[in-house]
Amino acid sequence: MSSDSQSLVRSSDPLHSANLIPVLCRQFYQLGWVTGTGDLVYIAPSGVQKERIESEDLFVMDKKTMNLIHSPVSNHKPSACTPLFFNAFTLRNAGACIHSHSQNAVLATMLFDKEFEISNQEMIKGIKKDGSYLPMMYSDRLVVPIIDNTLFEQDLTSFMADAMNSYPETSAVLVKNHGVYVWGKTWQDAKTMAECYDYLFELAIKIKAHGLKV
Repeated sequence: MSSDSQSLVRSSDPLHSANLIPVLCRQFYQLGWVTGTGDLVYIAPSGVQKERIESEDLFVMDKKTMNLIHSPVSNHKPSACTPLFFNAFTLRNAGACIHSHSQNAVLATMLFDKEFEISNQEMIKGIKKDGSYLPMMYSDRLVVPIIDNTLFEQDLTSFMADAMNSYPETSAVLVKNHGVYVWGKTWQDAKTMAECYDYLFELAIKIKAHGLKV
């Protein structure tokens, strides 16, 4: 690993991607649920427990070409979700993308068919319409496309891209019996919306359990 490459994953700035991503991974692990920035994309390794990821474990890729710029010394590979993260980066010019295996997201895909829908809930205001980045209104109907799962995660890439093209304002795609991908203009947007989506998924599950209309 060259000194130039090392500088990509070593920084004293706590908000540098190399330091921020391990912190977020530990937080999302605690919640039971990988981000990129600028012209560089920081990808978590596959096969490493998320709460134990360190800055030196991260892969760094070029956002435009997907070329690998930095690899950790370990024999780990980049996350199998990498092509799906790049859907958000290339199709929506996202600054960050988060993938969650949240049980709320999985249950939502089992209770809804091709679309998750909910309206008249305060937390909808925490979701931004992709493209315009305008926040949704309380009375708006939030719609998230649901795609079928595949045996291998990378095989979801084209199906996720199709859903993103069919729903140009969505900032999330659900994968049946699998989880959810959420992206935003910044890591803060992606994190906030991931939390709002998870809240809304859980709420919809409970509403349906009471026989009420979502």
